[in-house]
Amino acid sequence: MAGMVEMEPWGTPFDDDRLREECGIIGVFGVDQAAAAVALGLHALQHRGQEAAGIVSFDGQEFHAHRAMGQVAGNFDRADVMAGLKGRMAIGHNRYATTGASALRNVQPLFAELATGGFAVAHNGNLTNAIALRSMLTAQGSIFQSTTDTEVIIHLVATSTQPTLLDRFIDALRAIEGAWSLVCLTPEGLIAARDPLGFRPLVLGRLGRAVIAASETVALDVIGASFEREVAPGELVLVAEGGLRSLRPFRPAAPRPCIFEKVYFSRPDSVSDGLSIYEVRKRIGAELAAEAPVEADMVVPVPDSGTPAALGYAQRSGIPFELGIIRSHYVGRTFIQPGEQIRHLGVKLKHNANRALIAGRRLVLIDDSVVRGTTSVKIVQMLREAGAREVHLRVASPPTTHSCFYGVDTPERAKLLAARMDLAEMQRFIGADSLAFLSIDGLYRALGQPGRNERRPTHCDACFTGDYPTRLIDREARPADLYSLIAAQ
Repeated sequence: MAGMVEMEPWGTPFDDDRLREECGIIGVFGVDQAAAAVALGLHALQHRGQEAAGIVSFDGQEFHAHRAMGQVAGNFDRADVMAGLKGRMAIGHNRYATTGASALRNVQPLFAELATGGFAVAHNGNLTNAIALRSMLTAQGSIFQSTTDTEVIIHLVATSTQPTLLDRFIDALRAIEGAWSLVCLTPEGLIAARDPLGFRPLVLGRLGRAVIAASETVALDVIGASFEREVAPGELVLVAEGGLRSLRPFRPAAPRPCIFEKVYFSRPDSVSDGLSIYEVRKRIGAELAAEAPVEADMVVPVPDSGTPAALGYAQRSGIPFELGIIRSHYVGRTFIQPGEQIRHLGVKLKHNANRALIAGRRLVLIDDSVVRGTTSVKIVQMLREAGAREVHLRVASPPTTHSCFYGVDTPERAKLLAARMDLAEMQRFIGADSLAFLSIDGLYRALGQPGRNERRPTHCDACFTGDYPTRLIDREARPADLYSLIAAQ
């Protein structure tokens, strides 16, 4: 199951109080210097993973790979690196670890030479039966080189008895459970695939006759490609010299895409499920204003993720929107040195109160979510120290009460503030004059629905409701049961 990655002691005080997506992926077929297009796409997807990045390309004869810790800039803007990534098709991956430790051996795309030829895979999501499958595979003689759940997919392809690579790949996907959006590179072409519930996003675009698959539409925008459609839940798209082919090899299921993509993960300039993420977040803010009004002098977002919701709140409430907190975009995680006192001072390196604006004012503070609550405590304290008369915290999502097991790095449930405290206790802990969260029905209304359909929810909202759409085999089974669970399927 998802392994937790401990923050370095010198990480900024804000970095350990956010839910993080596992990664962003992109694949390009039919472009000269495809790796350069992939690198540009990874830049646009950097928000989905900043721990490591990798690219694998194929030139018709050989596969080429470069993987590195850190962000895309500094690794894939080097001429010597890009010169080695030859070919007209390539895939790339930005990583923030949920399963597997932070190490170069876990950086994707992963690559293996199989009996059918080279095979590279980049994965966004998290498998809920990876430990069970790994136990079965190692018992059968498989030797793993990484600790990431993605390598399970490669071993399942390698050990399948199906005749062709495509058949082996489908056979492997039928064995895994949980969340997976994939881009794969083979000698025959590019494969894009999405799990039957569509947990994690995956879109298709075109650049002339070339085809691009990516986590978000912003990756298409940056390389000048046009958005064509989403990869449907349960769909495999094969792209080769002969064109594009679509397969639906899984039993149909009611899709449950991650609702937190709309709240926080996706870039606001992306489009998902036909909806502008920016407009959805503004509507979230408007719903929040209707549900939790308060008398105040200005609406202040926690930048940058709270800004669209704060705009919507301000427009619906009639309270002026102001930038009462200014964010520095030039603070890296390793800038702050160890020591609690210096860590506390680091708050103002990343977010600083606009003292001249907020002193003596009543503020509506808008944030996208509350996880552990430590960020909220520090920001409210900072605003009070800058002279704010009142601070009313409004959260543009429901309380986060449950951990995610589908590709989001969530603290264990005991560390989630809303799982430990009721609303009044959270308000006292944070130190706000009042506290309110968006209701789950309000979140669905912002998506254009009348509310949450209790019988058939249209999204995965388990982090808010505890309603997990799949079995959590690795979490629920005893170790001795893992092999028998898989063998019985």
